[in-house]
Amino acid sequence: MLKKFIPAMYQKDIFSINYKKLKENNIKCLLFDLDNTLSPAKEIIFCKKTKKLFDSLKKDFRIIIFSNNFPKRVTKFSKYYDVSCECLSAKPFSFKYRSILKKYNYKNHEVAAIGDQLLTDIKGGNKMKIMTILVEPISKIDEKETWLNRKIEKYIYKKFKEKEILIKGRYYD
Repeated sequence: MLKKFIPAMYQKDIFSINYKKLKENNIKCLLFDLDNTLSPAKEIIFCKKTKKLFDSLKKDFRIIIFSNNFPKRVTKFSKYYDVSCECLSAKPFSFKYRSILKKYNYKNHEVAAIGDQLLTDIKGGNKMKIMTILVEPISKIDEKETWLNRKIEKYIYKKFKEKEILIKGRYYD
């Protein structure tokens, strides 16, 4: 049961990810979650450090903000960071992932999903057999729709710790 929630990599934040390793593994597209991965949920905070990172990554990867949130919010970030976006993604369901693979002509093993939630970002990516990278949420405040996921996550993290599978704060790539 827990296997579907285990990320291939686990890092503190998007700045700690080994993008060189991703490139060496033939990853061509990065799907970044928005809320609590790139910006605190419920806030519109544009980060110059993220813009600089994305500008650098665009040399080697297609960057897509891949969010369950609404276009009104997501497109603001997409425009600021000058990257593509997919809104209302309904993660962990597969249809938007499949749509991206088809639209940009990628194979599953050429895509990595990066996000802060086990039940949406990691489960969805694992279901599609794409590389998954878990990062810590950048804020403790979530959208109200996320509260149940976080409660379930606490239980999953407890089980992970008992089995020494994934322990919060013990990062790996």
